[in-house]
Amino acid sequence: MIFNDEIWRILESEQPIGERINARLALPSVSKKLYAALDSNKNRHLLISLDKIEDEHWDLQSKGFSIVTRDLVVKGFEPKKYIDITCHDNAGRIIFDAIGSEIAEKLDKGNSKEIIVNVISKWRNFWGRPLRDLLSYNELMGVFAELWFLSHWLLPKMDKLEAINRWRGPFLSRHDFEWNGKSIEVKATTNNQSRIHKIHGIEQLAPPKDGQLFLFSLRLREEEGAENTLPNLIASFREKLKDDIDALSKFENILVVIGYSSIHEEEYSKVKFRIVDEKLYDVTKDFPRIISESFSEGVPLGVGVIEYTINLDGYSNLCISTSPNEYIKF
Repeated sequence: MIFNDEIWRILESEQPIGERINARLALPSVSKKLYAALDSNKNRHLLISLDKIEDEHWDLQSKGFSIVTRDLVVKGFEPKKYIDITCHDNAGRIIFDAIGSEIAEKLDKGNSKEIIVNVISKWRNFWGRPLRDLLSYNELMGVFAELWFLSHWLLPKMDKLEAINRWRGPFLSRHDFEWNGKSIEVKATTNNQSRIHKIHGIEQLAPPKDGQLFLFSLRLREEEGAENTLPNLIASFREKLKDDIDALSKFENILVVIGYSSIHEEEYSKVKFRIVDEKLYDVTKDFPRIISESFSEGVPLGVGVIEYTINLDGYSNLCISTSPNEYIKF
């Protein structure tokens, strides 16, 4: 079970003043020890009540959140100590809710401090990794295309965590999506005259062992009036995952691997795409490609990396779908 936004709306409607904090049991059906709270600056808090024998906990080194232990009075109860986890990054609120939900599910099964430390460690990648430079335009477009395919083509057809586990491109696998017997390579282009894609190496369009390879081609047009941006797509995907903590955790870790950080959202939001069309191709022997078998005696000695472009105009016979609404068994 994960937080319902209703609890935050209720707390916001009871806006506290001064140093007061409004608090309510976050998930009363799960735990009587975890409170959701809001201060006068509208910062969100998770308050975990401590038994007298439980250890305090402090963490002031992490980006995006802080953890302190302090004495508080919750209306109707005696003063006692609480571990107070405060969210300082509004972009991380969905993750903050997921942290609270996971803590609530485990609080009655062990030591509060140990549970908090373990849960925070699991999610620390989201806030704690050093920032890298901005994604390049090509990297941004590639991530957008892969996430578009994951969100619109895979996720509706299977378990959420299973869909995310099939996303292998960020881990430098041969194909962008891989699972038993099938692989999918994702390509995006802003060329509106022809469907041209760049291929990197002779293995990229080689099928998996004893399996089938597909190529997903997403044609985009950059337009100021368009609404599709990478930050919007990521926000929408997080919303779809918010009731599945494991899937959301895996997704956030993949964003870290990619090098995506919400601190650059304003810059990324300047790149706006209109979806021109999308096509899924079956990569058969008739597909335009260079693979090892293209050379009768193998790749010539001394030849290094092979990169080339393909033009899929005229290969409509290999297109098996033009919409995620068409039934494709993945």
